[in-house]
Formats: sequence, C-alpha cells, structure tokens
Amino acid sequence: MAILSSNLNTPERSLGRKFRDIHWLFIILVSAITGIGVAMLYSAANGNFDPWASKHIIRFGFGVLLLICVALIDLRFWLRWAYAIYFFAMVLLAAVEITGYIGMGAQRWISLGIINVQPSEVMKIGLVLALSRYFHGSGPEDVRRISHLLIPLLMIAMPVLFVLRQPDLGTAIMLMMVSSAIMFLAGVRLWIFAAVGATALAAIPIAWRFLHDYQQLRIITFFNPESDPLGAGYHIIQSKIAFGSGGLFGKGFLLGSQSHLSFLPEKQTDFIFTMLAEEFGMVGGLVLLTLYILVMAYGFAISLRARNQFGRLLGLGITATFFLYVFINMAMVMGLIPIVGVPLPLISYGGTAMLTVLFSFGLLMSVHVHRDVLIGRRGIDDNW
Repeated sequence: MAILSSNLNTPERSLGRKFRDIHWLFIILVSAITGIGVAMLYSAANGNFDPWASKHIIRFGFGVLLLICVALIDLRFWLRWAYAIYFFAMVLLAAVEITGYIGMGAQRWISLGIINVQPSEVMKIGLVLALSRYFHGSGPEDVRRISHLLIPLLMIAMPVLFVLRQPDLGTAIMLMMVSSAIMFLAGVRLWIFAAVGATALAAIPIAWRFLHDYQQLRIITFFNPESDPLGAGYHIIQSKIAFGSGGLFGKGFLLGSQSHLSFLPEKQTDFIFTMLAEEFGMVGGLVLLTLYILVMAYGFAISLRARNQFGRLLGLGITATFFLYVFINMAMVMGLIPIVGVPLPLISYGGTAMLTVLFSFGLLMSVHVHRDVLIGRRGIDDNW
C-alpha cells in the first residue's frame, strides 16, 4: 500500500529550502548539552580528552551530520519504510541471541569490527516508527476496537521479550512506557490502560520469580541501601554522598572527591550526572535540566505543529523517549527508583546511545521541515 502526500499539487521544495527550514536553535541546544558531556568526560578522565571525551566529540560530529541528512529526507520516506526499520531492529535483537557478546554481565551488543552496536537502542527508534505508522492509518473508530490493538501489542511484546532475555530491564521498561504513550496519544481508551495496569500489578509476584538474582537485589537495595553498604548498596550510597557534598555551587571543575578518588562507580556512563552535581552543585544540575526541558518543549511544539498524524505521533514518541532517558537516569542516581542501565542522553559515554538519540532528533527535524505535508490515511499515488 503506497502511503503518500494527499497534497499532490504541492511542488517539492529544494534541499536548500529544507536546509534553511531546519530548527537550528534546537541543534544549538543539543550541542550545548553535548558540550557539558564533553566537559564531564574530560573531568572523569582526570583532565584528559582520552579515552572518553575525544571519542564523544567525534561521535557527536558524525551524529550531527546524520541528523541533518535524516531531517532533509521526506517524511513520507520514513512512513513508507517504518515497518522495514522495525523488522531490521528485530533481526538485530535476534542476532544478539546468536552472535552477541557479553559485556558487564549482559549479552546486549553485536560487534561489527570497528564499532559495537546495541540493538535494543535501535529498537527504540524502530518501535516508535512502526507504532506511529500503524496508528496513522487508524481512525477513531478503529482504536476503540480491542481487535485493532492486537497487532501493536504483538509489535511491543516481541522486542520487550528479547530485551528481557539479555537481560536489560531498564530498556524493556522504556519500550513499554513509550509504546503506552503513543497508544494513549493515538486515542486508545483509558479503561484499557487501567485493565493492563491492574493485570500487571496482579502479575508482580509471578514476574518477581523470573527476575535475575541481581535484579531482585537491586530492588531490595532500593528500599534499604544501607543493608549492604559495601555490596549492592554501594553505588547508590556513593552517589548520594557525591550529591550532598556538591552543595549549591559544587566543589569546582575537576575537584570532585567522590569521582576523582574513584569512590563513584561508572562515572563516565550511568552516574555522570552525579559527578556533575558534585563539581557544579545544584546550580549546575539545574542548568543541565533546563537545557533538557527546552529540548523537550521544542520537541512537543514541533510535533503538535505537524499537519499529519504520522508526524505528530512520531515527534511525540521521540520526545517521550528522550524524556524517559533523562527522567530514569536522574531519578536512578538520586535514589528515587532502583538502579537500571539507562544512560544520560548526550552526556554519558556510549556510541550507540548517542547516535540513536541524534538519529531520532533527525526524524524530529524531518517532522519540522515537512510539517505542512498532508499525508492521507491510505495514500493514493504510487509514483512518489
């Protein structure tokens, strides 16, 4: 089925016009956040660009080029290929089961020689694209039918099960939450969410038995980290000490004691926000949080400005994913939720996560650049 613009008399705009229509202030905000990440990775290496900050800069440069290229591609292209991208991500997830290698106790990566790819990050984009396309073609009467929701529920369940097997509980939760947000925005009735939520609560005792021992320990430690201060509770205790010692303005750049004396674990990845709070205090944390809020506000505004359902759902799905990245990581290192492996976007060291975020921002910019394109529910032209 071809899915095309119903505004067939509108001439295609030149690449130059599209390039000028890119939201450059948005990219400046993204660059500012990444600049903070480079500074923190420089500090994490005790005042050296190697091994983390230099690679972070190179990846961001490549990622921005990718963002711009994705933004210039017609939004209808991404609509047409949404299912194919989802299927490709599913193939990568299946390949992890066969050829994936184990790192930090989990089998989550595929080695492609010069780079290592984490397919679960790719699936965050693929699932948003696929669900956005599915509900783009759904009318208000469709989303009220339970039978119409069976396909998207299957599309959600398959990658979640693969990710849980790795195991990666944090990413699995993100996939389910983003999918729920898209379904809610598409008009799925509230009683369905209530029924699913009640079923999930009732299934907690059963689900607990299927959790790995370390996952159960993380949840138990969340409620009482002091019960094992040198073991399971060590990470969160050191994180809270670093937060408290930062005070209002922090100890100063490169002067964080918890991080530079190696008390703070994973300071270049999951706990990098803790290091920032220790060195720049509450003020530094609020500055970064403000930049994140501005990026999300722009994402929300761009999505609502789109004149087609696919663009709105895609943009809001990407914005929701970015919000979950930020919320889960910050809440985790502050002890508000159990520790899960979710990086702080554009700040934490990690190639796949950064390129995934920048690719998704490219899709968001494509929604912005092609915001006035009218896309019919079923499409009527095979020549696009």
